[in-house]
Amino acid sequence: DVALEVPHHDFEKVLDAQKHKRKVKNDTDLDASDLRAVIEGYLKAVKKHTGADFPTDPRAQLRAAIDAVLRSWNNDRCVKYRQLNDIRGLKGTAVNVQSMVYGNMGITSGIGVCFTRNPADGENRFYGEYLMNAQGEDVVAGIRTPQPISDLEKNDAHSYHQLLDVRGRLEQHYKDMQDIEFTIQEGKLYILQTRNGKRTVFSWLRTCVEMVEEGLIDEKTAVKRMPAGEFNKLFAPILDSEDIKKRSIKPLTRGLNASPGGACGQIVFHSAEAEKLVKEKKKKVLLVRIETSPEDIGGMAVAQGILTARGGMTSHAAVVARGMGCPCVAGASDLQIDYAKKTLTVGGQKFKEGEQIAIDGFTGDVYGAAVSVKPSEIVQVLSGDLTEDKSLLARHYNKYMAMVDRLRRLKVRTNSDTPKDTDMAVAFGAEGIGLCRTEHMFFDLPGQKPGRVLAVREMILAETEKDRRKALAKLLPMQRGDFVGIFKALAGRPATIRLIDPPLHEFLPQKDNPKGQRAVARELKIPVAKVAAKVEELHEFNPMLGFRGCRLTVIYPEILEMQVRAIIEAAIQVIAAGGAAEPEIMIPLIGHVREYEICRQQAVAVIEEVFTKKGRRIPYKLGTMIEVPRAAVTAGAIAKAAEFFSFGTNDLTQMTCGFSRDDSGRFLPRYVELGIYDYEPFAVLDQEGVGRLIRMAVEEGRAARPDLKIGICGEHGGDPKTVGFCHKVGFDYVSCSPYRVPVARLAAAQAAL
Repeated sequence: DVALEVPHHDFEKVLDAQKHKRKVKNDTDLDASDLRAVIEGYLKAVKKHTGADFPTDPRAQLRAAIDAVLRSWNNDRCVKYRQLNDIRGLKGTAVNVQSMVYGNMGITSGIGVCFTRNPADGENRFYGEYLMNAQGEDVVAGIRTPQPISDLEKNDAHSYHQLLDVRGRLEQHYKDMQDIEFTIQEGKLYILQTRNGKRTVFSWLRTCVEMVEEGLIDEKTAVKRMPAGEFNKLFAPILDSEDIKKRSIKPLTRGLNASPGGACGQIVFHSAEAEKLVKEKKKKVLLVRIETSPEDIGGMAVAQGILTARGGMTSHAAVVARGMGCPCVAGASDLQIDYAKKTLTVGGQKFKEGEQIAIDGFTGDVYGAAVSVKPSEIVQVLSGDLTEDKSLLARHYNKYMAMVDRLRRLKVRTNSDTPKDTDMAVAFGAEGIGLCRTEHMFFDLPGQKPGRVLAVREMILAETEKDRRKALAKLLPMQRGDFVGIFKALAGRPATIRLIDPPLHEFLPQKDNPKGQRAVARELKIPVAKVAAKVEELHEFNPMLGFRGCRLTVIYPEILEMQVRAIIEAAIQVIAAGGAAEPEIMIPLIGHVREYEICRQQAVAVIEEVFTKKGRRIPYKLGTMIEVPRAAVTAGAIAKAAEFFSFGTNDLTQMTCGFSRDDSGRFLPRYVELGIYDYEPFAVLDQEGVGRLIRMAVEEGRAARPDLKIGICGEHGGDPKTVGFCHKVGFDYVSCSPYRVPVARLAAAQAAL
């Protein structure tokens, strides 16, 4: 089946037919005459499939075996060998010819696979399985049920104790958990191979910590060894695999594993309905949308998980979900969502609102049934719901992170918009906020006094500056209160707060939501036609390149004034009460230095006014977000006026590469397969293109202002490869969503090593 490429099931048919004829269950129940009949059937199967007799010349067999290996490599050496059709063409290739040992030579023979430690949880216990009177294929193919390795002592105590000795010697030699294959032939033990064992992230954590404690490895080795890309799986809730297996639940479809974790709940298609069900009926809901927008933030905040039919790894749903630590599967394109009928159709099955489904944010799988969910012990300990002494996993985690922090140089901040998320990020080790998205505070969230989004809409629909300021005055105390909570949660750590970024149309119900437009008109006591007209007026063909970011505050400075006032007044309030606050105000989407200078001048005027009114001055910083290519190539001029740069790599990637982060999921996976990009550029920073712009901006910025503080706040800030790049380029910090902070800390330490 390998060398001659005869389908394996053709051989299985022959074998099964002979067992059926003899009315026996196991291969080992066949006698010599049965096996002769099986061999005759095998030879016929080979001739039928290949058109030639099975090769009996050992050299021909050897050539076929070598060719099969090379064929699997699919490289130039294989082509060269095929052209020469001669072993002499295999320069630089080693061929190992070895006699075989047999585990199926009676009850004193057997085979097994074992690990020097448990690959699931890392416990320092000999772990594995074996079968007597069997060959390796019997275990791999699931033909027979193996026994736990500990039972081998009853069958063959001598071989078992030899294995225990080998276990210790191999682990001492390789300084890592080993995956060992062995055969016992008539009472004699043979070790076939050993290799570093594959394991779960839970096993990685425990083995690293305990091997340091045992003196087997040092801290640097333990930190280098951990697969950083897997690390965030430690903190996510998980679907109960035993429940899935026991009930034989198959996935309906698969999307992008946008935010790790397992989630289960009843389908809800609208955020308002999700909030209502959770608040009034205490239901667990799973928000299902074609795609999400900032208007969905309330429903996303209460949902167990988020499932979207469109969008990529940095779509709104994915970014917000990761920030909240909420499981998310995005871009599941097989989903057909009908908002009007409140149905979800996939794979020929139709689900109504209220029915139970589950998602796996680790794999991207979507299940059409309720599945049990288990919480992460580490999160329970960090949030105070479980004491550390009751969680071995949490104790190992804390020991490991102490090693990590001793080795890294790069600081790690978080992207956070609420005191709750900030508390969790600080518990995860965040050293400040690198991105606070103030527009998320414009929506009414569960547990908050309503009226925020209405005030924002009143401001947007106002026809004069006076009316806009009147609406903004309603928002001021709300934003100030938010910042007070965030500064308190940070306890003196710095907070980079971004002024409004999205276009204004995102805060109004769109044309496809006339019911929402009527509700806004009713609440504001204005004609619905006025709301519809404003929506039409604000419509943009390409809003990501439209009237947003600093462009809004250049034209409507009153928005900037309100936000800056709220930030500084909140900081003074916290400091006056005996606390500490370190505000850093960030002006987004700068493309030209004059944009920054105009906004900076407006901000300084407000800050000085607040200082005079309060009779108190506090330290603060003003800086900008580098996310427009023009800003990157003119960074020297901008740095003369800005005290810090924060690279918004989501938009910088979008504008540099020229594709939308929300639509590119249709072709980017194929681009990666074809080798156009090594990784999806919205998940792992494109170092050759976008990275080159960043290097240029850092060099020119620091040349103009040597003490320029530099960070990254795009979603790339939690990607290990990007963190390594930031360390190399000389960043001061990276910032990422709360649940990715430990990953970034680990990646920073690995970059330093």
